[in-house]
Amino acid sequence: MPLDRGFGTLIPPRPVRIANCSGFFGDRLAAAREQVEGGEIDVLTGDWLAELTMLILARQRLKHGAGSGFARTFLTQLEDVLGPCLDRGIRIVSNAGGLDPAGCAAAIGELASRLGLAPVVAHLEGDDLMARLDEVDLTNLDTGEPFAALGMPALTANAYLGGFGIAEGLARGADIVVTGRVTDAALVVGPAAWWHGWTPTDLDALAGAVVAGHVIECGAQATGGNYSFFDEVPGIEHVGFPIAEVAADGSSVITKHQGTGGLVSVGTVTAQLLYEIASPAYANPDVVARFDSIELAQVGRDRVAVTGVVGEPPPPTLKVAVNALGGFRNSITFILTGLDLAAKAALVEHQLWAAIPGGRAAFADADVTLLNRGGDDPGSEYAAQAELRVTVKSRDSKQVGKAFTAPAIELVLGSVPGLYLTAPPAEPVPYGVYWPASIPATAVQPTLHFAPPDPPPIPPPGSRQTTRSPLRRLSEPATQPPPAGPTTWIPLGLLFGARSGDKGGSANLGVWARSEAAYRWLASFLTADQVRVLLPETRDLPIDVYLLPNLWAVNVVVAGLLGRGVAENASIDPQAKGLGEYFRAKYADVPAALLASHSAESPAVAE
Repeated sequence: MPLDRGFGTLIPPRPVRIANCSGFFGDRLAAAREQVEGGEIDVLTGDWLAELTMLILARQRLKHGAGSGFARTFLTQLEDVLGPCLDRGIRIVSNAGGLDPAGCAAAIGELASRLGLAPVVAHLEGDDLMARLDEVDLTNLDTGEPFAALGMPALTANAYLGGFGIAEGLARGADIVVTGRVTDAALVVGPAAWWHGWTPTDLDALAGAVVAGHVIECGAQATGGNYSFFDEVPGIEHVGFPIAEVAADGSSVITKHQGTGGLVSVGTVTAQLLYEIASPAYANPDVVARFDSIELAQVGRDRVAVTGVVGEPPPPTLKVAVNALGGFRNSITFILTGLDLAAKAALVEHQLWAAIPGGRAAFADADVTLLNRGGDDPGSEYAAQAELRVTVKSRDSKQVGKAFTAPAIELVLGSVPGLYLTAPPAEPVPYGVYWPASIPATAVQPTLHFAPPDPPPIPPPGSRQTTRSPLRRLSEPATQPPPAGPTTWIPLGLLFGARSGDKGGSANLGVWARSEAAYRWLASFLTADQVRVLLPETRDLPIDVYLLPNLWAVNVVVAGLLGRGVAENASIDPQAKGLGEYFRAKYADVPAALLASHSAESPAVAE
């Protein structure tokens, strides 16, 4: 039956084409224009928020005052496309409102006025809990610590909202809906629910939209970016951004505009499905999407169908992301050259701590990393060098200022030969701590604001479901024993793709095979103990391993690998972006039969 979607006319229930133009704060500015000009779309969405972004916006607001806590690059993109979107009836949905959705909406109004346009702008609030911290259980969801143990005040506290506030705004005629902290997938769930008239009881449809949203939320990562088999991606010089065509039953087709660079294949979609997930029961405020039910099929060139997604009732609580000031940090990088690099590094470190009153113990934390490029008979001076990177933290900015950098500089003429610094010492910088918590879903009231008068409040997320049945257990497809026979010692990346990322202080490592036989071997091989052998950095940490047979994939979650999140982590890879490729570079004894069949395998891309 045709639905009235706020256009004033009845439109048949075809799939809604939802395009993504941003995967993070700082993504390609031209992407919005490319998506609008590249072909037919119904909704333009963009994701600007990450856990780190909320802290960046908090610092931005502290520096510039009220009205500055949103992502201004959204306005730059909007200026390019606002007129064409209004002309063609393309709705715009973005979480660029960050910490100040009202300020973002006001800035949109000013931009539109300057362009001689008059869009209907709605902004969604209710996620900001800073004024209600006494109502929130701030126990750390990952570690069980009380927030008081941190000893620092909160800078931000935001609940993750779902998609129905966005759907309400579109249904009430908004051309643009800007939000604060909603889940990344909500940017697709909301428009799809509006377009198809879903209610909170349409669990499987909502779950399908969550999966589609998870695939396109990171922009070009779904279309060949950051892809293990990058040599298979045509036009990778300028990868197109993704589009999700979401049908009334929640199934979708992931695609991109014709003629754009990149690749949409079962492989690229699988890679993104494995990005930054934990359990196959993927919880969102509107539904729990079962990632172990997803089925993928290549249905055309750059077209992948996503079907079979099972939805379960949403959890009774909403996740809350708290950011706090952790203190101050500073770094020095020494360049070491030539022979005996490990011995030289040990001496420099010994001299540095000896020159600082209190030594290493004077700091709240110190991280020392030797990046050793050196090898026998180097072919260049660069190849003969190593970097000794020292990062220190303290609640006292002076402790990590000249009290740290001056002794480091003084070593240049009184330490090992070939020593120098990469750059003049920097000033201390503040760093943040990410702290995950929760709040009952019924305690959060999303509120939608237009120009006066405002519409009635949106029902709280928890009030939409009166029953919460246990999660259904999906039966795993039967698999045969893993291949046996002779083995060969090869890097795992010859057979398997991987994608990795951060979930607060935890890291996820998703590994997938391109044949069922290779998956059977992977599923039996990649245990928690094997992960600890392959990746020594994980040896003392809790590890969970989840099988995803429908995707021929295994997801590994390493708790605590990233400390207290990207803003606090001093490692060279604080978001675990390189963890997957590190894993693929590791060697293992693999059945020779798998390697022999690998050369005949290639991504299935139908014409």
